[in-house]
Amino acid sequence: MNRGERYRLAIERPAAGGRMIARHEGAIVLVSGAIPGEVVDAEIEKTQRGTVWAATREVLEASPDRVPAADGACGGSVFAHIAYERQRQLKSEIIGDAFRRLARMPLESATAVVGSRVDGHRMRARLHLRGGRIGFFREGTHSLCDAAATRQLRDDTNAVIQDLERRLAGGPADAISDIELSENIEATERVLHLELRPDGDASRLASALQISGVTGATCAHAENPRTMDLFGSPYVSDVIAGATLQRHARSFFQGNRFLTPVLVDHVLSLINGGPLLDLYAGVGLFSVAAEQAGQGPVTAVEGDRSSSADLKRNASGRNVIVKADAVEQFVDRARDTYATVIVDPPRTGLSKAALAGVVRLEAPRMVYVSCDVATLARDARVIVDAGYRIDSLRAFDLFPNTAHVETVISFSC
Repeated sequence: MNRGERYRLAIERPAAGGRMIARHEGAIVLVSGAIPGEVVDAEIEKTQRGTVWAATREVLEASPDRVPAADGACGGSVFAHIAYERQRQLKSEIIGDAFRRLARMPLESATAVVGSRVDGHRMRARLHLRGGRIGFFREGTHSLCDAAATRQLRDDTNAVIQDLERRLAGGPADAISDIELSENIEATERVLHLELRPDGDASRLASALQISGVTGATCAHAENPRTMDLFGSPYVSDVIAGATLQRHARSFFQGNRFLTPVLVDHVLSLINGGPLLDLYAGVGLFSVAAEQAGQGPVTAVEGDRSSSADLKRNASGRNVIVKADAVEQFVDRARDTYATVIVDPPRTGLSKAALAGVVRLEAPRMVYVSCDVATLARDARVIVDAGYRIDSLRAFDLFPNTAHVETVISFSC
């Protein structure tokens, strides 16, 4: 099977990452733009180590779950051609497949995936500025596509982006490579952080950014942790589970405005009392909310400079001890005991050192929050082998129209 060739393929099941699995003469073919049960005419994109990648060019036998969609390659849209209820079912299947194949732990039942409203769900986004246009990248490319067409952002957010394009036209645009957009849940606060090109001059940016709907703006060169405030406040804030959480535009925060409070409530329901240890605590989404709910004392660990600064501010006056430290270093030195440990690592999952350290704490309850099912399944195998058992598993569709899903497991020993 060579690049450019086309084949008639029967689509079998979903694969992690958004493509679907088909087979041709014993070869596994990963097909984009398809749905299990369909027959498609697919064009080969590449072949590597016995696996073939292909793109749907024509749907020969369509699934009843196929819906009209815009550019499926535009960032965050690989499932946009699939009816939403079927998307949730496919994500449940992806979780089950990962635990069966990677963790060697078949799940007793399908994982429930809590659904989200699709339109305007996103309150954090990374946008790119190229040739005077602002948008997302198409998958695997640096080619811009229209963010509004993906339905991820609110209409008023899209209007801000269009206004920003006009304001930056000409000289100011030349200074910027990327834009981090951060909103609160109600979108009453909206901050822009601009990543400057190596030779980018910020002197003309402040006036261009003072547009309706933007409450603050900052800028910095990509690798520089020091941020310049351009105007307004660099923070947005929300009250979640009774806790006020303020965050800088550069800090990580969950991106789905509709499900983030639901996710927090679920995680809080799994806590087996204090003392509580929150690893990869971010700005305090779980730790500050847990303390607010009376689940202290809490130790919260966050290594990122921006997020840990927000965490300290959000935890001020509370029964929360903040450690601005790498998780690996903290757990290596930890000697205290905890009733519950929460881990919410990046997409790469727990490092070997972090995982070994967390297991060594022997907390009676561990709650693992993950945005990547493959690394979650890998780590779950190690945790179970260390003597823990899975008590509950639930998923939250924080990323509609994508193949990603937020999964929460509680373990006990």
